[in-house]
Amino acid sequence: MISLLTNLRVKFLSSVLVMYTFAPCSFAAKDVLETPAMQSSIAHQNLLLDVTAVGDRLVAVGARGHVLVSDDEGDNWRQIDTPVSVLLTAVSFADMRNGWAVGHGGVILNTQDGGDTWNKQFDGNAANQSIIKQAQDVITQMEAELDAASDEDAEDIEYELEEAQFAFEDAQMDAEVGASKPFLDVYFDNKKVGFAVGAYGFMFKTIDGGNNWENYGSRMDNVDRFHLNTITRIQGGDYLIAGEAGVMFRSEDDGESWETIDSPYDGSFFGLMGTGETDVALAFGLRGNLFRSEDGGVSWESLDSGTESTLMGGSYDGSGKVSIAGNSGTVLLSKDGGKSFSETIRANRLGNVSLVYVDGRRLALVGESGVSITSPAGKNL
Repeated sequence: MISLLTNLRVKFLSSVLVMYTFAPCSFAAKDVLETPAMQSSIAHQNLLLDVTAVGDRLVAVGARGHVLVSDDEGDNWRQIDTPVSVLLTAVSFADMRNGWAVGHGGVILNTQDGGDTWNKQFDGNAANQSIIKQAQDVITQMEAELDAASDEDAEDIEYELEEAQFAFEDAQMDAEVGASKPFLDVYFDNKKVGFAVGAYGFMFKTIDGGNNWENYGSRMDNVDRFHLNTITRIQGGDYLIAGEAGVMFRSEDDGESWETIDSPYDGSFFGLMGTGETDVALAFGLRGNLFRSEDGGVSWESLDSGTESTLMGGSYDGSGKVSIAGNSGTVLLSKDGGKSFSETIRANRLGNVSLVYVDGRRLALVGESGVSITSPAGKNL
C-alpha cells in the first residue's frame, strides 16, 4: 500500500483515503498528537482534504493539523490554532457554533464557537482502550451465559466466546501498535449525536457532543475490517456508509443498527452525498464509477460519469446543481439533480477531494493545491 504522505502529487487521490501505511506508534507519531499545528502563511495553498460552509463562513482542514476559515466567501483565509499536527481528513458542523474535525491518529477535535478555537476530545489511544473494554465486557457476558447454558446451547455459546476472545486479542495488539488508525469522515446530525468512521472498520458514535465516544464498528457485518471512507445522512433520514471493496451499509434507526447493502460494484467508494431530494443519494469512487439511488440506498443505478478519474467529494446547491470533484483536475457538473453530468478538466490537473457551494455561482474547491474558488463546473473565476 502507498502512503498518502510519501507521494502527494503522482498518486495523491488514488491513495488518499484507503491506500496508505500506518506505521507503529513511534515518538514522532506520538508527538504529532500532542504538538500544536505550526502557523503557515501559505496553509491555504497546501494540502486540504475537506471544506464546509458554516453560515457565511467557510472552514477547511488538511495537512499538519491545519484548520482554515474564510469570512469573505473564500477571498482570504486565516489559519486557526489547533492542538495537533496530524493530517486532518474531514470536518462537520451540526450548527453555526458546534463542529468536529477528524484525522490521522484517530484524533477528533471539537469547536464550540464556529471554528475560532479547537480542543482535542478523542484520539486513537483512547479508541484502543475503549475497544479493549468493550471486548472484555463481551467476554464476561459470554462466560456468564455459558455457565447458565444447557448442553444444547453450550456449543453455540462456546463458539461466540471464542470469537470474542479473538476480538479481545486483536484489540490488545492494536493498542500495542498505538494510535495508528485514522478517522476518514465525520458526520453530526445535531450538536449531541455524531459518528466518526475510518480505516480497518473504525467507527465510533457519540450521543453527548463528543464527551464520550462508543465503538460501533461491531454493529455492522465487516469481518474483513474494510476501510469505511464516507458517511452521510440523506434527505428522508437514512444514514449511509461506504468504503473499501464496495462495502455499503445503511441505517434506518439513527445509526443504532446497520444493514449491509448489495453494492453496485466491487471497487472502493470515496464519496456519498444526498441531492436534497427525499431518499436520493449518489455514491462514487474509483475510475469514475458513479451511482444513483432513489430509495435510500437500497438499490443503485449506474450513471455515465464521462470520466475514468477517481471521484472523491461532492456538493449540491439546493436548486438542482450537483458538483463532484476528483483526480486529475476532474470536476463534474449536473444541472438536473444528479441524473446526468458533464466533465471539466481543470488546467492544473491536480486532484481535489472536497467542495462546497459558496452560492449558486461559486464553489470552494480543496485538494492537492489548497483551496480555489471556481464556477460550479470547476472553472477559474
